Amino acid sequence: MSITKNRQCKPLQNRKNYVTAVVANNAGEIFDLNGYAAVGMAGPSLVPLTFDETTPMPFGGELMYMPDRNPILYNKENRRFEIVGENPYVPGEIIYPVAVFNSPGYVISYVSAYRENSGAGYLPLFSYGAVGWRRGRFRSAVIRVDKERRQDLRLMKTEDVIDGVQRMKKKMPGNRLRKHLEKCALEYGCPAAKNFFLGRYEAPLPTSENCNAGCLGCLSLQHNGEIPHSQDRISFKPSPQEIAEVSLEHIGQVKRSVVSFGQGCEGEPLLAADVIVPAIEKIRSATGRGTINMNTNGSRPEILRKLFDAGLDSVRISINSFRKECYNAYFRPKGYGFSDVLKSIDIALGRGKFVSANYLNCPGFTDTPEEVHALTRFLNQYSINMIQWRNLNFDPARYWKVMSNAATHGNPLGMQNVLQRIKESFPYIAYGYFNPPKEKFTRIASK
Repeated sequence: MSITKNRQCKPLQNRKNYVTAVVANNAGEIFDLNGYAAVGMAGPSLVPLTFDETTPMPFGGELMYMPDRNPILYNKENRRFEIVGENPYVPGEIIYPVAVFNSPGYVISYVSAYRENSGAGYLPLFSYGAVGWRRGRFRSAVIRVDKERRQDLRLMKTEDVIDGVQRMKKKMPGNRLRKHLEKCALEYGCPAAKNFFLGRYEAPLPTSENCNAGCLGCLSLQHNGEIPHSQDRISFKPSPQEIAEVSLEHIGQVKRSVVSFGQGCEGEPLLAADVIVPAIEKIRSATGRGTINMNTNGSRPEILRKLFDAGLDSVRISINSFRKECYNAYFRPKGYGFSDVLKSIDIALGRGKFVSANYLNCPGFTDTPEEVHALTRFLNQYSINMIQWRNLNFDPARYWKVMSNAATHGNPLGMQNVLQRIKESFPYIAYGYFNPPKEKFTRIASK
């Protein structure tokens, strides 16, 4: 079946440069399909992937097949897009689209192209990058935004993590936060928790049991029974002493260390300020070293002031869109508004703090003219220090539908074009993926 209606396509030039399509069968076996090019999707746009538009799949990426969906492929002989439900070379064999969940530090430029079957359920909470096969290896449609090896799995050997777990268990046997991070590292494979036990980079400080947003892609709590959450939310509130003990251990062991509130296994840390404020005061009464960061939705600006007074060094504000209606459609705020988020950013900048936007991206929405205009308008008003370009972990087709219901938007411009355009207009804003230590604040600000 060929498809052309309501689909945009780039001009086709070098037919020999295509990346071959990869699909999966019912057994989960992934294989390439000669004669078909892999296709990237961004909302209404379909693009046959080329060698030049892709890179070797980064180490640590995970291939996934997408159930209840048919792949959209590009037939090189007929020069048209086709929805292919059966293996053209093995009649009767059902095939499925294949996507890649890329490693940290890479933002996807296209989603793997597919069409949902009737009655298809939600996809699990991952991003679904386009992927193909060329010259003996998988190639992914990604843009690298951070070269730091903070979450490179090759540097996180399981035996070393286990050694670190045992060492920390002896040092702080009764610390419940330490015990929670042990589960994160060993059961969920959380790279941030692993880094704490390995004595590297940034240590997570999950604290809050509660949240004042109902994010569509919440990793730790889902009221929608069709979507499984990725990990269990922390079920207790650590004491200031427990938080400070974990923090000071990490700061004492790691050069240019970062400790961060606001993790995927918790709610909103601003709701746990009653323990976070005294915890920060304990840390800062013991040492001026280390960077204390908070990943937050920025919903309570007055609470944020108190955290800055206590010694908080930086904030990363999560946002999917700088249009209020699209922000509300994803975050579904409870008891706060988009204006509070902007006020928090304004307060942080006024206090001279390092401010990052945790910008949740999805090709086909983030790269539309309306979204780019809203981002540009925001950056003209708020001189933040960094954009952390992060992939939105949510079913892309369902996300596009929600955003289309929230506001109008035109055809995508392409993620690569957007990143280049924003960098040209705002060269002082750093691109990245990870929270930097304060030793790098000045260097980043001077770029």
